[in-house]
Amino acid sequence: MENKNKEIAKLFYRLADALEIKGESGFKVVAYQKAARVLEDLTTDVAELVAQGKLSEIPGIGRGMAEKIEEYLKTGKMTRYEEVMKEVPGGLLQLLEIPGLGGRTIHQMHKELNVNNLEDLKRVIEDGSLEKLYGMGKKKVENIKKGIELFEHAQERMPIYEAMTIAEEVIDYLKKAEGISHVSTAGSLRRMKETIGDIDILATGRDGLKIIKHFVAFPRTVRVLAEGETKGSILITTEAGERQVDLRIVEEDSYGAALQYFTGSKAHNIKLRGLAKDKGLKISEYGVFRGEKKIAGRSEEEVYGVFGLPVFPPEMREDHGEIELALEGKLPVIVEPADIKGDLHVHSNWSDGVMTLEEVAEHGKQLGYSYIAICDHSQAARYAHGLSPDRLAEEIKEIDKLNSKLKGIKLLKGIEVDILGDGTIDCSEELLKKLDIVVASIHSGFKKNVTERIIAALKHPLVNIIGHPTGRLISGREGYDVDVDKIIEAAAEYGKILELNAYYDRLDLDEFNLKKAKEKRVLISIGTDTHYAHGFGMMRYGLGIARRAWLTKKDIINTLPLSKLLSRL
Repeated sequence: MENKNKEIAKLFYRLADALEIKGESGFKVVAYQKAARVLEDLTTDVAELVAQGKLSEIPGIGRGMAEKIEEYLKTGKMTRYEEVMKEVPGGLLQLLEIPGLGGRTIHQMHKELNVNNLEDLKRVIEDGSLEKLYGMGKKKVENIKKGIELFEHAQERMPIYEAMTIAEEVIDYLKKAEGISHVSTAGSLRRMKETIGDIDILATGRDGLKIIKHFVAFPRTVRVLAEGETKGSILITTEAGERQVDLRIVEEDSYGAALQYFTGSKAHNIKLRGLAKDKGLKISEYGVFRGEKKIAGRSEEEVYGVFGLPVFPPEMREDHGEIELALEGKLPVIVEPADIKGDLHVHSNWSDGVMTLEEVAEHGKQLGYSYIAICDHSQAARYAHGLSPDRLAEEIKEIDKLNSKLKGIKLLKGIEVDILGDGTIDCSEELLKKLDIVVASIHSGFKKNVTERIIAALKHPLVNIIGHPTGRLISGREGYDVDVDKIIEAAAEYGKILELNAYYDRLDLDEFNLKKAKEKRVLISIGTDTHYAHGFGMMRYGLGIARRAWLTKKDIINTLPLSKLLSRL
């Protein structure tokens, strides 16, 4: 069963915010916030503590909090949470999703400016009354405006992880439909874009009507938008709200053409139509035609083969020169999942992860990896149980001891070391020399000389990699005030590596900066930054972005076998 610590912590944080919106006393709010932080930091599964009767012994978790946690674990509900949420207008709760807005500020705006929803908030920004609110000011209002932009952008599109999770659940369900033969994702999801609009699925089968009927009966359907013999569209309920999923049924001999067409992109398809026209052909979702005769359509190999082209990886289909290069026989072979030999950014329960070192190694073996880098936080990251010098020295000994017993995989001794405000590294050179890999990252002071600090870290002789170089969170944070071009130039000058952080809400560096890094011959490391076992699966999203940037095996350091990797580091 999946660890519920962070899930319950999220409920407590939201409960604290809702109480602030209501104007409740500070000690109640602080109690929920404290309990949330404790749960986030716990390295033991809260369910185990409940089973042992030790939960209320944890500092910050009193009897009342323990009862709420137990109720949630048993029933999946928390009565107090549901009561408070009913007492706060939905429009105010929605404002909590805006980066930079907390419960106290929302309460103040509600009470003094009659702000009840997002439209009201926009109104008081526009008429200037928000800026005059006590404790507000011009700079805070500008930050709130940016937060609204990020929130609205996030509402329009969903993260690739969410879209892929939904799509694969629907596809697994569709495979049980009578008569279905082929089924695949299409659209921007198949092209592995970092955010997705609607989820497009394509299928073939004997009886389209039956398949569509099966589709619209998907268990989490809340509304059927369309239901016919060849098309179906539903809204399904998710933790993030309602999401649209579209299904199209096509004939077997048109499946390849339809898959090519509905995968897109539009620009790629326009270029392909131009080639068809030059050859006196027509291409559509139904096939490739010479006059009235269909000459291809059953598979993508057939469709592209008519033009002397290979089947392009979906991630490359953006009209960025892929067709021209393919016609010249110069299309690069981009990185494949099988090329990845290990994960170079993983946290264990020595800092803020939940896996033991043994568990990390076991999961790595199951994935077929040759190595995994243990990169727990350095001491400055107190919120993440950062390692003091003594604890880091202990961890190094434990990894050495474990490696002497392991077969088929090696744990690399590493650290995710903080780049401090003055550009120095939060660890002594004596300890850094004992490590196999050093990832240097910024976790505070996002607006303070970030470019200069990162460049200083790149100059450090014992730093190998810069972690999540822009610091962005796709769902709600723009990232550091950083000049990425200068960072790439410095990485090239000092022969250092930049990370592609594969966590779905980071995907940092993005595809555009990865292309710049490739041009400068800067090597890329792909790390999941995972704290949980299921987080190893994020590698697929990092790979998707790497493939969109046309990175090859040679551009990525963790495609190297262990001996060559250690030599390069």
